[in-house]
Amino acid sequence: MSDHLDPIDFRLLNEWQRAFPLVRRPYAEMAHALGISEESVITRLRDLKARGHVSRVGAVFRPHVLGWSTLAAVAAPPERMDAVARVIDACPEVNHNYEREHRYNLWFVVTASSAGQVADVLTHIQRQTGLKPLDLPMLADYHIDLGFDLGEGHIGQPPPDAPVR
Repeated sequence: MSDHLDPIDFRLLNEWQRAFPLVRRPYAEMAHALGISEESVITRLRDLKARGHVSRVGAVFRPHVLGWSTLAAVAAPPERMDAVARVIDACPEVNHNYEREHRYNLWFVVTASSAGQVADVLTHIQRQTGLKPLDLPMLADYHIDLGFDLGEGHIGQPPPDAPVR
């Protein structure tokens, strides 16, 4: 499939970054709002993930309420950046990574059930990449909204025909 986003794919990416339906069958509710089948929503989300448009679909919880997390970074040689990023992305405890202009140029968040499991993930990344992660545990809790309006409109608002809960 091409990297072109049709209007339905665009809406899937844009409209449910926030206000994800907290119901027994959220994909059915999304499907209703989009005028497509529940299976089509699931298939499209899988395809968007395979194409790199979606890293994950899931909840974001306040830090250290249901587990432990840390901000981490590695100093990846530019010629190894993609390979190192793939190793980090392969860890289910990592939900995204991003490149920065700094000696430590590849940053990521590790979230796991305990501080020990977070440490195990960082050790795994070091063994797999040969790069020692910089571990920056949270000292203060800040809410950072990671939703981005991908076009014109009002992100985070449920689709006009979505039921209000």
